[in-house]
Amino acid sequence: MATNIEIEAKVLINQDEYKRIVRKLQKNILKDKTQVNYYIDTKDYLLKKSGIGLRVRALNNEYIMTLKVPMSEGLLEKNTALKDDEFINLTFNGKIPENDTTEFVRMLGFEPNDMSVVAKLKTHRLETNYGEEGYEFSIDENEYNNITDYELEMAGNSLLKAKTQLQRICNENGIEYKDNPRSKQTRAMESLLKVENTAD
Repeated sequence: MATNIEIEAKVLINQDEYKRIVRKLQKNILKDKTQVNYYIDTKDYLLKKSGIGLRVRALNNEYIMTLKVPMSEGLLEKNTALKDDEFINLTFNGKIPENDTTEFVRMLGFEPNDMSVVAKLKTHRLETNYGEEGYEFSIDENEYNNITDYELEMAGNSLLKAKTQLQRICNENGIEYKDNPRSKQTRAMESLLKVENTAD
């Protein structure tokens, strides 16, 4: 199980802003990829209510389970690679695999066997580096529950630096900088809750 700290600043943008910044940075794109996130929780969303995220990301026929736990700055990430059959069992049969990450979930007081995939989100991501520090900068188009949104993400070794760099990019491209604290998982799950409430 790999462990790291994720520190990112994020801004939601509209489609016109997305197209404009993609055109401007097209020559600087280092990676162009499509990934699918499968978000895992209990039927009562106990992880989400605790500010914790659990997902499996599918990318290039590789599957990584990631647990995200809030820290004073950033998120503590626990990552475990899944085998093909584990991914199939999860997405088709609802069986949560046993591994170091799910064991850590238990240590936090939650039972993985009570969980299932509750939401799915597809991201078309363009990655580049920005500035002298070479911070990782992503331009995302996200699709979930018949919704498409667009997002800029800047990773850094401190939240202040990530926000400063992202604000500079926004200023250079005529985009209003407004920090987005709602993660992809939160947006995907909240969209499902709205549908459920409408059905009620």
